[in-house]
This record gives sequence, C-alpha cells and structure tokens, in this order.
Amino acid sequence: MRRFTGDKLVIASHNKGKLREIAALVEPFGVSVVSAGDLGLPEPAETEDTFAGNARIKAHFAAKESGLPALSDDSGLMVDALNGAPGVYTADWAETPNGRDFSRAMEKTWALLETDKAPEPRRASFNCTLCLAWPDGHDEIFDGQVSGRLTWPPRGEQGFGYDPMFIPDGFDVTFGEMDPAKKHDMSHRAVAFAKLVEGCFG
Repeated sequence: MRRFTGDKLVIASHNKGKLREIAALVEPFGVSVVSAGDLGLPEPAETEDTFAGNARIKAHFAAKESGLPALSDDSGLMVDALNGAPGVYTADWAETPNGRDFSRAMEKTWALLETDKAPEPRRASFNCTLCLAWPDGHDEIFDGQVSGRLTWPPRGEQGFGYDPMFIPDGFDVTFGEMDPAKKHDMSHRAVAFAKLVEGCFG
C-alpha cells in the first residue's frame, strides 16, 4: 500500500459539507486541502454503478488535472426497503433545476417508504468509499459504513444531505442533531477515513 508523503491534497469534490469534514479529518497530519472547485476543475461525469467506480473517476480526474494527489469520496444512503436505493444515485435524487435540494430528496425517500408500507424500523445505512489517487495513476480504496434507521419528519440543522432523517444505531438523535465532532468520530466517512489513515498516513 502506498504511503501519502506530501503536504497538500486535492479534495475531488464541489460539496462544501464534504470538504469541511475531510479537511477536519486530515488537519492533524499537517496536510492542507484545496477543493476541485477552488481549482476551477469541472465535475467529471459519474458513469459507474458502484461507489468505488465513481470515487475512482473523481479522484483520478482531479489528480491528473492538478498534478497533486487527490482524495475523492463517493457516498450515499442505502435504504433496505428500497432495495438499496438511492445508493450511488443519492445526490441525483436531490437534483433540481436550481441545484441540489436534499429536503426534497428526503421527502421522496419517505414517500416511497410510505407508498410501499415499509415496516418499522425502516433500516438504512450510509456508505462511503474513499479513493486516494496519485497523478501517476496509482490509487488506494477504502470503504466505510454506518447502519441505522430512518425517521420522519427530519430533525436537526447540523450535517448535510440526508443527515436529518438518519438515526445511527445506538442513538436516539439524528446525524442532523448530533454534535459535528461526535458525528465525525463515528460516521461512514470516519470509518473509511480511519482505514485510509492506517493504510496511507499512519
């Protein structure tokens, strides 16, 4: 497994929420981050049907264009009663002509569960795949998952995306209500990142 030896990392994302979380996670290692958006890089088309496939597209594109190692995150919510949907299409469910609207995406998800009369608890998991890619084409992949259940109506102003409707196992608050530091310690992204740190930074 290749070690990360630089001090600057491109975060291959235009999502400010992800950028904040990842910047906080790499800060202890003396690594500064810049986003693909800050560099003026476009978002490549995510044409794969797996988290790993799409993570690779984003990381390799950013690494090639910037000449720096790049870290991408492809993540999503998988709802058991919806056969794993929205999954890799999680962000797509939030797309509107005016940008992403996760309130609408959460409403759509819950409406489908209601239509299907899905039994409680409505189990789901957040899944994250990180890809660290270098300009020479090498990459390392790390996966993380956190399981829980969905609740309605959404609760909390913290977090982003589907966080306000997701209650992780062992808790009675949503990710949207949870202190960000607590969420960072246990999220799907944190699980994957711990593997990344052990493999490439430790």
